Amino acid sequence: MKNLKGNLRFWLVMMAVFALGSLVFTAGIIRREHLVFGATYMTMNNPFYQVINTELRKAVTEHGDSLVVRDPLMNADRQIEQVEQFIADDVDGIFVNPVDSVSLGPVLRRAQKAGIPVIAVDSTLKDDSMLLSTVISDNYDAGRQCGQDLLEKTDSARIWLLRHSEAVSASDRIRGFLSVVESVPGYTVIGEAECEGQLEQAMPAMEELIRLHPDGSVVMALNDPSALGAIAALEEAGLNSVLVYGIDGTPDMKSRIAVHPSQFATVAQSPISIGSIAASTMYEHLSGKRVPHYIPVEVSLIDGKTIGGYSLTEWQ
Repeated sequence: MKNLKGNLRFWLVMMAVFALGSLVFTAGIIRREHLVFGATYMTMNNPFYQVINTELRKAVTEHGDSLVVRDPLMNADRQIEQVEQFIADDVDGIFVNPVDSVSLGPVLRRAQKAGIPVIAVDSTLKDDSMLLSTVISDNYDAGRQCGQDLLEKTDSARIWLLRHSEAVSASDRIRGFLSVVESVPGYTVIGEAECEGQLEQAMPAMEELIRLHPDGSVVMALNDPSALGAIAALEEAGLNSVLVYGIDGTPDMKSRIAVHPSQFATVAQSPISIGSIAASTMYEHLSGKRVPHYIPVEVSLIDGKTIGGYSLTEWQ
């Protein structure tokens, strides 16, 4: 009988060990030996998100873990489905760049209840209480820097705006810009259009703005792809003296500034820093450390005066 009890005790212990599978203990927390993370960006048709993803994948791979990436193609419903699948697959963490600032809320709340930490990158939600952290450029300041530069370079301006109102980050940039110029006499917004931050949407949107309000002198675009779309439309219309602002610091926009230092400007974000910080924040949390809920990343204006300090071929 004693042997029977001993054998039973042995097999119960072995079954418990088997049930743990590949789990290991780290800093008092049960942790899978090989972690799997999910990432979904509003679109991968933007080099900015490609760079963030490269940094995330680099960090995850260095830890011996895996990153599953999904592209909703600017479709909020598709992004919800992608997060639902991450939850069903019981991933160890989710990185999300929201298509809009509202739709993902309920499904990310379910991720939170399932114990899956979520980090937002580059943009956030109107209600961010279910997020572990948001790693994001100081977007309001980016817009504000564009506005202040405009006041320094001109005495007045008739301004076209290119927006992406459903994204918090893009809205903050335009708000920051308007906070500087709106109340200054001689600076007037004459037209605005939505373009989702996409070059291929920004060009026809800019063409329509030119048709409706042909006497503009400045474009304030929410990001560099939309600024480049606007530049294409302006060149097509023969309007080569319009001052164009973007936000990102893409190699394409920096190259434009190098050639036309008085005509173009952008505010540099650092997708390299955003991706790296997001990854380290996730791993710090999983190791049991407390992490900040909001992590701002500084931005800086690039124009003809400062372009010499930046690489024209690489991101910062």
